Amino acid sequence: MSEADAIERVEKPVTARGIRSELSELGVEAGDTLLVHASLSGLGWVSGGPQAVIEALQATVTESGTLLMPAHTGQFTDPADWENPPVPGDWVETIRETQPPFRPEATPSRGVGTIAEAFRTFPEVSRSEHPIYSFSAWGSESERILEDHALDYGLGPDSPLGGLYERGGSVLCLGTGHRTNTSLHLAEYLAAIDAQERTRRAPVLEEGKRVEVEFRDIELDVSDFAELGAAFEAAVGCDTGTVGAAETKRIEQRALVDFAVEWLETHRG
Repeated sequence: MSEADAIERVEKPVTARGIRSELSELGVEAGDTLLVHASLSGLGWVSGGPQAVIEALQATVTESGTLLMPAHTGQFTDPADWENPPVPGDWVETIRETQPPFRPEATPSRGVGTIAEAFRTFPEVSRSEHPIYSFSAWGSESERILEDHALDYGLGPDSPLGGLYERGGSVLCLGTGHRTNTSLHLAEYLAAIDAQERTRRAPVLEEGKRVEVEFRDIELDVSDFAELGAAFEAAVGCDTGTVGAAETKRIEQRALVDFAVEWLETHRG
């Protein structure tokens, strides 16, 4: 969406103060532990752009709460599997051999949106060390949620998603849908379904040297997440409202994951 399109979506600029007010109406409050998926274009034209959105979120949950956002790096997946777009087959080995190592403090995220990428660079924001599925976090529980992010099954119980689940945290879908709701991947790992196992590799830094690490994972599948999310909303429900021009949902993550496990076992099992 162009900036002109964003202007057309709203009658007046979306401001940090307005975002804070609308978040409060949704039930977001000081002390919350919140995983945010956000679309800047979905909000309409925001005065201050991503910075204003992030500062509004921080001011709402305060330092007594915790904010998380995805900081995934799909560029470290196997280039032979790339589809959007694919690369020529004779490029694959060159990419594998020359890809710089993942560096949590420096490597840009990919495919998570401009708000999440800006959040990654904010002061006092930390990042987990998974070379593909890292998360960024700020606030009182940030270090504890990010530490010990397991290499194997990187969106599973031993990931920040599992940490959010243990703490009874919430998910905020700010102009985004369930297709990008990463907590549904946690349910894929937990459900008794026939998920294909695979080995992944990615370059990281160890003692200043580039090395390739190997880890176990499953084939993730978002194709039915929209249907799953709609079923959850109909059966369990969530808080809904509008922030700027964005349809927004605040979801209790544990309830979502527990529902999704049963749903997946019924529909994929």
